[in-house]
Amino acid sequence: MGLDDAISKPHERLGALLSGEMAEVDRLIRERMRSEYAPRIDEVAAHIVGAGGKRLRPMLTIAAARMCGYDGPYHVYLAATVEFIHTATLLHDDVVDESGQRRGRPTANLLWDNKSSVLVGDYLFARSFQLMVAPGNLQVLDILSNAAAVIAEGEVLQLTAARDLKTTEEIYLKVVRGKTAALFAAATEVGGVIAGMPEEQQRALHTYGDALGVSFQIVDDLLDVAGDAKTTGKNIGDDFRERKLTLPIIKTVAAADDDEERAFWKRTIEKGDQREGDLEHALSLMAGHGAIAATRDDALAWSARAKEALTHLPDHEIRDMLSDLADYVVARIS
Repeated sequence: MGLDDAISKPHERLGALLSGEMAEVDRLIRERMRSEYAPRIDEVAAHIVGAGGKRLRPMLTIAAARMCGYDGPYHVYLAATVEFIHTATLLHDDVVDESGQRRGRPTANLLWDNKSSVLVGDYLFARSFQLMVAPGNLQVLDILSNAAAVIAEGEVLQLTAARDLKTTEEIYLKVVRGKTAALFAAATEVGGVIAGMPEEQQRALHTYGDALGVSFQIVDDLLDVAGDAKTTGKNIGDDFRERKLTLPIIKTVAAADDDEERAFWKRTIEKGDQREGDLEHALSLMAGHGAIAATRDDALAWSARAKEALTHLPDHEIRDMLSDLADYVVARIS
């Protein structure tokens, strides 16, 4: 039995291929998140960094660099940078969202407090900047620092757009590109930059990461209304109950063709007055207006865009795995 047969998921195959470098990334993360003077930083950072997860974003940096023929040490530094930025945003997100659980574990803000989570997030952002300057490459610094700013913009835009029924698909896409896709795009692009690839191929890596990130988020939205709770680990309708304007809801609200429907969404999303049977009615409206099918089509289109971008990159086994990853993201909804 070959490696591909034993490991069925693309990110697991990629992780197995890059296991040596990913171990170096983990070592660097644990080394750089330590604080000599504030032990609370070690406790909080270790809690969230050790929570598991696929380490997909740093893996994309390592994969892009390897695919483009890079053989130096700095892709490890940039992968750790990406993970620190991601971890810092998770700490801040949980405070903003008042979350009590992440990946099945209590959040840092629940175990400690909001102040600790915010300040440790700030510390990890600072560490990320120390790491990103290590290669001495201004373009890398520009890409990653810009991504950090775009992520923050996406968070603030989401605050203003949340529960506002006038939120359009265009605004939704800006939020997703900020909150989710910006770091995917930066993670892949810097791998090509550090390898010295031509500008066209750097753009292709950016496009791949951006499209993969958008598809990733749309699928997450869709699984909330059309997934299997046993396989996703999420209860159907959690986003509706939390009054989140996800893409299927935005499409359904835009298609509402009578005052009764519009009043339903205003009561349940804007005002938060949800009653028994409301979720079932919301799901019925989504299906009736074709919003679930349209959202699925959008996810597939973004996945296809990611795969098309890869055609501009070197022929390599990692390129094939990245293409499989784009397919895997949408496999649960196609």
